[in-house]
Amino acid sequence: MSFKKHIPNSLTLLNALSGCIGIIQVLDGNIYYGAYFVILSAAFDFLDGFVARILKVQGELGKQLDSLADAISFGLLPGIVLFAMSESSSEANWLTYLTLSVPVFSIYRLAKFNLDTRQTDRFIGLPTPSSALFITTLPFLATKWPAMGDLISSPFVLAGIAIIISFLLVAELPLIALKFKNFSFKDNVYRYLLIALGLAVAIWLGLAGIPFIILAYIGLSVVENSIGEK
Repeated sequence: MSFKKHIPNSLTLLNALSGCIGIIQVLDGNIYYGAYFVILSAAFDFLDGFVARILKVQGELGKQLDSLADAISFGLLPGIVLFAMSESSSEANWLTYLTLSVPVFSIYRLAKFNLDTRQTDRFIGLPTPSSALFITTLPFLATKWPAMGDLISSPFVLAGIAIIISFLLVAELPLIALKFKNFSFKDNVYRYLLIALGLAVAIWLGLAGIPFIILAYIGLSVVENSIGEK
């Protein structure tokens, strides 16, 4: 077997390793590290597919490894972040365990994605990297705006976030994918709006702005779908 076939799979395994380290850091009390390792995992997730296409070594093994790695980095890791946030502010154990719906539904979504042929140029349901980024950057938002932090730290709000995210992961909701067939502004207006808005918010708020970017992503997708159906 050619050595180059192992390169993309090695990057996928680094994605999984990054997720594992992130989980350990969060369990050790370094909750902010969750976002850093999700971002690192996302970089490996992008690179493994990119390298596989460049080297022309795409295969079924890589597809299965990718889903397994994503289940750790974009499913279990954000679930642990929500669990840790809820556990630190609640004496009601049943509320805390509701946050684990995120990894469960993330795994379901990843399996569903592998079988769904509709998601070539558009996502159906919230992608797991987006949900992971939304969740793991909530501590940064809470620190940036303490008043909002008081709201976010409520165990009822955290359980609600987990349930809503879980629903969005598997919902039959078409969402924008940043896949360009051409670079025409007319054909990609919502993609360009999302990129411009994302850059502006990221520059303004840093990691604390990512939850707003994800909400804008969902909102723009809903608007695009509504206009397209008319």
